[in-house]
Amino acid sequence: MRRQGWVLAVTAALGLWFFISIEPVLMPFFISAVLAYLGDPLADRLEEKGLSRRLSVSLVFLLLTLVIVLTLLLVIPLLGRQIGQLAQLLPTALDWVQATVLPEIRRLTGIDLGTDFDQLRRALLDNWRETGTVAATLLAKVSQSGLALAAWVGNLALIPVVTFYLLLDWDVLVAKLRGSLPRQWEPAAARLGGECDEVLSAFLRGQLIVMLCLGVIYAVGLTLLGLKFGLLIGLLSGLASIVPYLGVIVGIGVAGLVAFFQFGDWLILLAVAGVFGFGQLVESTVLQPKLLGDKIGLHPVAVIFAVLAGGQLFGFTGILLALPVAAVVMVVLRYLHEHYKNSTLYDAGRSPQDEEST
Repeated sequence: MRRQGWVLAVTAALGLWFFISIEPVLMPFFISAVLAYLGDPLADRLEEKGLSRRLSVSLVFLLLTLVIVLTLLLVIPLLGRQIGQLAQLLPTALDWVQATVLPEIRRLTGIDLGTDFDQLRRALLDNWRETGTVAATLLAKVSQSGLALAAWVGNLALIPVVTFYLLLDWDVLVAKLRGSLPRQWEPAAARLGGECDEVLSAFLRGQLIVMLCLGVIYAVGLTLLGLKFGLLIGLLSGLASIVPYLGVIVGIGVAGLVAFFQFGDWLILLAVAGVFGFGQLVESTVLQPKLLGDKIGLHPVAVIFAVLAGGQLFGFTGILLALPVAAVVMVVLRYLHEHYKNSTLYDAGRSPQDEEST
């Protein structure tokens, strides 16, 4: 038994090393796996209606393609226009802060932030100018290397192909994986797999829909108020809502500053707070109970820690993977905690037969 444990640990370590080694080529396969996972339940339902698996997958694949293409065509031009407007307004906004806000802070607190703000102002403007030329710089670098261009296009072209074939054989792959497990581990692994599937589906489908709905509510509300960059602020606030309360804090802070700078009236801040308050009301009374419930089971502190730890360890990819991985870890920890509570280590009065029966 101990030898089997060592073999399993060495195999897991080698597998981890292998995936870390090929990390640069994993992204299209990761995106394809997520898309296939999201589309599999719909394909199963169509299959239950009497359609063949290939036809069901083709319809789901067509639907996913249409959603992605329409989203890119509708949202990206609007966001690009607002980002361009923000780039033009940023120097004026910084001048206003330096001429109006900093003197008030100095008068009320006696603290002079002029030197620090000058450094921050130069850094922001320099980085913003660099950001504005990222596309041109990237295009120039890519055009200098035909191999890099071919690799980029190849990875992009792989996503729809891999997604289609994964979606087509998803149930077969799951069945083969379950059938390859050691028979004494199969019941426990199937139970853990089912619980992890519930958690991941709640996150990937439920949480993403919640974020999208909040982004739309914030963007529409701020745009109706006549706020500049309302679409940009609303969508970013919806994305930031992946961390509890972060979307509201960031959204109210940025939108309130922009609204006051644009209208010069304190009452507009109440309207901005009303937009985000309405979004929170819809989230707590409709979206969370209907789409998530208590399936994820992550405490807000655990969510914040997971996102920060993922970003620190693996950068942006770690931020994207933090919550799904944390949710699966919580499922495993609950399973281990249940076994611990039913073991003789926790209760010395329990017999080995009782432990085996649980």
